[in-house]
Amino acid sequence: MSGKGRGRGLGVAAVVVGLVGVVLALGAVAYGRSSYGAATISSQSMAPAYGPGDRVIYDRVDGGDVRRGDVVLFSAPERYQSDVSVMQRVIGVGGDRVVCCTGEGSGARLSVNGKPVPEPYVNGGDADGVHASYDVTVPKGRLFLLGDNRADSLDSRFFARDHDGTVAESAVTGRMTDRHTMPVVIGTAVMAGSVLALVGIGLGIAAFVVRRRWRRASVPVAPQPVQPVQ
Repeated sequence: MSGKGRGRGLGVAAVVVGLVGVVLALGAVAYGRSSYGAATISSQSMAPAYGPGDRVIYDRVDGGDVRRGDVVLFSAPERYQSDVSVMQRVIGVGGDRVVCCTGEGSGARLSVNGKPVPEPYVNGGDADGVHASYDVTVPKGRLFLLGDNRADSLDSRFFARDHDGTVAESAVTGRMTDRHTMPVVIGTAVMAGSVLALVGIGLGIAAFVVRRRWRRASVPVAPQPVQPVQ
């Protein structure tokens, strides 16, 4: 193959590989940002599962997709006087009746719809924490939320005058996930796309060099004048 043909082939490869790399990297970034988020815990309210300084990954979900037991992030600036997201656990969804508590101390249990709820995640095993009783029927489209560290969590128990302490499903911005496979896949795709983009740039440079050399080699050499023999 001539230098011209090799240069053209390298140029085509550069465009194809580069475009694939850019699309792959940008697509992975866009998908990751729209589907997942990350946050840093700043309080003890969800201890021991989550403590200050912990970095967590969450799914961006609608509040209607969460279930009892899910740990969610939500925003309630009118309640907490801040736009910072709050992390708490879903105890009751629309239509549930949440009652606290039967028993005392580590033996205390809250119930949902008349059934005691096992809560192995509660700090110290104390489902009560502040020793305050409540009996709440969660309105449709709202959630009853508590922190795992019941003795140190400003949650639904303390806002009884505001929809019985419940939070609108629409306030939910994310749900904690232990599935780290997809973020790893997304990160790998971004790296692979970046590498392909760099390879495309390298192929483009190679195509330029090959074509330049071919053009130089193709320039006809001017004939040298011949001196007649005397």
